[in-house]
This record gives sequence, structure tokens and C-alpha cells, in this order.
Amino acid sequence: MLLHACCAPCGTLPIRLLQMEFDVTVFFYNPNIHPQTEWRLRFEEIRSLTSRWNISFSYVDSGTEEWFQRMHGLEGEPEGGSRCESCYRMRLEATAQKAFQMGCPKFATTLTLSPHKKAEIINRIGLDSAARFGVVFYTADFKKKDGFRIAGQIVRDEGLYRQNYCGCIYSRKRLALGGVS
Repeated sequence: MLLHACCAPCGTLPIRLLQMEFDVTVFFYNPNIHPQTEWRLRFEEIRSLTSRWNISFSYVDSGTEEWFQRMHGLEGEPEGGSRCESCYRMRLEATAQKAFQMGCPKFATTLTLSPHKKAEIINRIGLDSAARFGVVFYTADFKKKDGFRIAGQIVRDEGLYRQNYCGCIYSRKRLALGGVS
């Protein structure tokens, strides 16, 4: 299974759960993360975690220009709105395509671990993306059954960096203005 991971903290519990059933490869594709120093920090953290846990790892370090093009006109959208849906779609389509290219019959995402993200929307986009590329999307809501709290404990146990915004420049600006991300 190819598992799209947005960051190491969100990868912890999904990796552990999916490993019980699948041979997991973590895929880091997140052109939404800004600035580049933040992208690098999250990349290094997930790469380090997968290395320590002996998990296969793959990544793509591109797509930023396309991400800004897709977000054009959506800059003022509220968190959780159509900008976020467009961002999820871009990343899940890329993951479905990568799964197809790698010969992985299934893929999933860690995005549903966040209490700030709606699993129904993410799962719908994942299923749409899977259909486009002829693979299967593993639907989940990893925050259920106390998943977010359990992941938080793993993050503390592993000493992982935990960011305070989703990664996109618009979320970061909102946080700087005193909003919640």
C-alpha cells in the first residue's frame, strides 16, 4: 500500500495500523507546504521516522507552481473550504498516479488523522482519484477511536516536531493574524 503522508506526526498512527494488514510505503508529496524551510523540516522528519521504523519511503519534491495555479482565486477561502478540497485533490491524484506507476494496488492518506479535516471529503476525493487511475483507495478516519490522542502520544514518545499549521501559506497567514489553523 502507498500511504500519502502530510507529515510525521500524522503518519505515526496510520503507519502502525496499516502495517498490521499491508506492506506500507510512505509517500511524501506536499507542494502546499510553505515556506521551503518548513517543507524541508517536515520532509526530514518523516524520512527519519520511516528510516527508524524500517518503512519504505518515496517522495516528490515538485508541484509548487502547479499548486499555486490551482489555488488561484481560492486564497481567501476559509480553512476547510474549497481551497482545502482542491489541495487534497491535487495530492491524492498524485498519490493515486504514483500507486499506479509503482504497481501498488491500494493507497491511503494520513490526512484524516487531523481533527481539522473532514474525513468524508478526503475519502470522497480519494475514491474519485482511485477511479481515475485504476487503483483502490483505502477509506479511513484515523482520528476516530481516540486516534488523534494516540498519535499525539506516539509523537511525544518519538520526540517528533509537530507543526502548528497545515502547511499552506494561507493557513500560515491566518495563524499569524491570530486565527486557528
